[in-house]
Amino acid sequence: MSVIPPFLFFFAGALMMAVSRREARAPIMLLTPVFSLLMLLSMPDGATLQASVVGFDLTLFQADKLSFLFLVLFHIAAFIGALFSIHKDSPGQHAACLLYAGSAVGAVAAGDMVSLFLFWEVMAVSSTFLIWGRNTERSWRAGNRYLLWQILSGLLLLGGIAWYASSTGSIAVQKIGLDAPGAWFIFLGLGTKACFPFLHTWLVDGYPEATPTGAVWLSSFTTKCAVYAIARMFPGEYALILIGGAMAAFPIFYAVIENDMRRVLGYSMINQIGFMLVGIGIGTDLAINGAVAHAFNDVLFKGLLFMTMGSVLQQTGRIHASDLGGLAKSMPWTAKFCLVGAASISAFPLFSGFVSKSMIMAAALEEHHDWVWFILLFAAAGVFHHAGIKIPFFAFYGVDAKIKATDPPKNQLFAMGIAATLCIVIGTFPLQTLYRLLPFPNDYNPYDVTHVVTQLQLLFFSALAFTWLQRSGLYPPELHSTNLDSDWLLRRPMRRLVGATHGVISPAIATVQRTVKYQVKRADRYMRLNQGPYGVMTRTWPTGVMMVWVAVLLVGYLMLYYVQ
Repeated sequence: MSVIPPFLFFFAGALMMAVSRREARAPIMLLTPVFSLLMLLSMPDGATLQASVVGFDLTLFQADKLSFLFLVLFHIAAFIGALFSIHKDSPGQHAACLLYAGSAVGAVAAGDMVSLFLFWEVMAVSSTFLIWGRNTERSWRAGNRYLLWQILSGLLLLGGIAWYASSTGSIAVQKIGLDAPGAWFIFLGLGTKACFPFLHTWLVDGYPEATPTGAVWLSSFTTKCAVYAIARMFPGEYALILIGGAMAAFPIFYAVIENDMRRVLGYSMINQIGFMLVGIGIGTDLAINGAVAHAFNDVLFKGLLFMTMGSVLQQTGRIHASDLGGLAKSMPWTAKFCLVGAASISAFPLFSGFVSKSMIMAAALEEHHDWVWFILLFAAAGVFHHAGIKIPFFAFYGVDAKIKATDPPKNQLFAMGIAATLCIVIGTFPLQTLYRLLPFPNDYNPYDVTHVVTQLQLLFFSALAFTWLQRSGLYPPELHSTNLDSDWLLRRPMRRLVGATHGVISPAIATVQRTVKYQVKRADRYMRLNQGPYGVMTRTWPTGVMMVWVAVLLVGYLMLYYVQ
């Protein structure tokens, strides 16, 4: 009983959710992550669960300081997500949520690449239902595109695992580096879910089309699971510094012109993952600590922001900045929680982002990556501009759109309250909370005078720039549109190419279909003629005729016998 893997609780909860009565569904949603976390905390140090399947020795569960932090994080996120979702009676969606969270927990605890791949695929399929669950034409199309990207990630990962295992004889989840056989396939498979540049469009395309509650779950698991796997397999790779720096910078420009508030949060998520990848790429103890700490905090404050925007969408039916404004009067608690999330992601002192983002930037300076530090400084100012100011301003404090709305149900307010409280507690008491869970010993002090003053100056001038752009009319207008970045190649030229190709080959396909249909009909007529109720092979023959044929066969047999 001491080594029951936590993911089994989530899988059992998903099964129970699908078959249980309505009144039992909310307790199942809430108690599943609680019981699983209690099992995790009660496990002895070094507990593992191994199994042998078709010749592979699989490690279904193991935990060290790195994976333990992510396991605790995923349980907290699952409980908050469950509390935010229980007012909806949607057993299918709830089952998908638990299956999704359980597969993420299983992937983080997996000690071998085969188990990691299996959980990776379950996570991909179950999360797709959270997008399809909105049941609109846009969500169906976005869900299909999302699933294709997840399949691509799985294929790359599987190919890399097969190459690596056949060359080294090992399937252990451990540091392998980019020089190992098949490592680049594994790296790109993980990078697809970590939103590497040009592989990131599935996030800003799919997450905003999910249900108001589903987007909260989506923001918590997929990308952070990829960040964990990269930190486990590729720490210290210089390529991650370049990739992370690009990810921290380019989403800012798209977020500024984006009108859909959840798409803004999607770009903001890519920006934050960039910070994490830079830390993993630097590879020092301080940098790794900063990366995993920021992943922990990002789940909380990004989940909080997705909850506030999900509540706005749920209560008003609107999510575009051009359609919102003045909601602080009618949704006061939601507005306050949004401000906490905005302050946290912007790294205000005494909020969670401040105590993790600064660790990565300090590590960059310690390793003399001055240009990376400058990019991260620019990205920190940019994220305050679009996520710290734009989100609460246009939704709650901008021009009053005269929308009649109220705060969401109490369960959703409680969920936002828990996340907001954690953001403040971690930011105020990092040494007593988050820093105790980090994988390496940590004596970093975020609250030195220089860092606090520098960060406050950065935030002040970023706010000043936003105000000046707004007052001068230079701020990009909020328009109802779909802004394409690298997915332009797939959604414009490729779509036209597919349409043109279909126009050319469709006559040939129709000809082949007609030919096949004609031959099938001929075969059917032949079978009916010979094997039908009145066919030659199924009719009843007279006894005398049968005796004649028996005699003929007997004579033939005797002749052959004597000839030999």
